[in-house]
Amino acid sequence: MSFLDFYTHVVTRGDLLGVGIGSDPAEWEAKLGADYLDVSSQGFIRRDYGLVEVSFQEDGNAWSCFGINVQVHRLRLDGPSAVPGPLRSAYGAFPARTKFADLRAALRVQGFSVEPDNDSSTTDIHRYRVTQSGARIFVVAEAAASDALRRGDIWRLSVSPDWWKHVG
Repeated sequence: MSFLDFYTHVVTRGDLLGVGIGSDPAEWEAKLGADYLDVSSQGFIRRDYGLVEVSFQEDGNAWSCFGINVQVHRLRLDGPSAVPGPLRSAYGAFPARTKFADLRAALRVQGFSVEPDNDSSTTDIHRYRVTQSGARIFVVAEAAASDALRRGDIWRLSVSPDWWKHVG
């Protein structure tokens, strides 16, 4: 399997390595390891694994995941060290840049469609939605000359509770 298989899986299935929306922090640690940074406030934890960020909310005495972001842009700065070991083992090397056109083509082969879902408050990033899952793909629309990212590169992938409206 490849990095593109990983990205495709995340936006079509809403999980990675079997954990996703609704999973608790211990389940994430069991799959991705203990090399992370938690940023927390009352009732909220954002767990940063580098390439992957996971958001948890507290409900009573339990914590559950309500958002997954794959921060593809971090690979440009941090390289392979941004990828948690279990993901490298499962999917191999991750390049510093990934073209949206490549992910869209991979999704089409699997029968998924992608539609624009732009937010008018930004012009440097375009947002797309995988129609069947509700997952979002953020794509560089304008890049600074000093930036290694280029127009059409994936910035990040996002899975949220919207996912359950489509497949749950």
